Amino acid sequence: MTTSHVPVLAGELVDLLDPRPGEVAVDCTFGGGGHARLVAERIGPAGTLIAIDRDPVAEERFAELSAELPCDTRFIRASFLDGLRELRDEEVAADLVYMDLGMSSMQVDTRERGFSYAYDAPLDMRMDPDQDLTARELINTWDERRLARLFREFGEERYATQIARGIARERRRRALTTTTELVDVIVHAVPVPARFAGGHPAKRVFQAVRIAVNDELAGLESALPALRDALEPGGRLAVITYHSGEDRLVKLAFREWASACVCPPRQPVCTCRGRPLGRLTPRKPIVAGPDEVAANPRARSAHLRIFQAGDAS
Repeated sequence: MTTSHVPVLAGELVDLLDPRPGEVAVDCTFGGGGHARLVAERIGPAGTLIAIDRDPVAEERFAELSAELPCDTRFIRASFLDGLRELRDEEVAADLVYMDLGMSSMQVDTRERGFSYAYDAPLDMRMDPDQDLTARELINTWDERRLARLFREFGEERYATQIARGIARERRRRALTTTTELVDVIVHAVPVPARFAGGHPAKRVFQAVRIAVNDELAGLESALPALRDALEPGGRLAVITYHSGEDRLVKLAFREWASACVCPPRQPVCTCRGRPLGRLTPRKPIVAGPDEVAANPRARSAHLRIFQAGDAS
């Protein structure tokens, strides 16, 4: 079976995680299954792949792909935090855990879900279609100041204030219900020179709205300890991020876990665990090379970080 989804940093992730025959792997963001296929080939018939995703389309993709994989498989439809909690309650521990926080091509290319500024579609952007908050509700009910802060913090949008003002002005006339309507407001809110520099002018706003609708940063921050605790002694954890806020959370968590002492600097006596929980392998994030970026522009902002848990001793 083929898929249009191109996994980012796939070779680097597999090489650094080093899946071995018979191991248990947990894919926390299954998506299109690009990374899962490569991991499954390494862990082989004696291995087990557990996939987690809250998107029902990913569940359908898993049902199709699992028959082709050489290992035992299982799917949990849930957020990665709830999926990890379910595995914890079952006392399942993994040799390797990984997550790719980017959008899958399946989500972007499913026009009616409203993730892309390139298609006319309802303003939705929910990864889990059962949740209540949609992009339409966010755009039409958040006040101007809150929208500007969202675009600035989650989208790093230079013209956040102007765009929020334009949205507030437009929705006094009518509710914004489609991606095209939102794109038109954004384009007219930014200065003319900015419309032709740095990619599509709606890119950063759509990213910010998607992150907020799906509560992505808070979800990641809550899940990081569960990711670490899901590992067997010596187990490996990999996270691919695409946003500076995501990468900051992962970097700080990994750095703390790899530190021998996390007591306040001026505290005279160590009262914390007094030992590192593991190590960074490698210490710096891995980024995509120019060839991959040219073939897959999504890889441009990707950062891959690896943490290896310490031994039980």
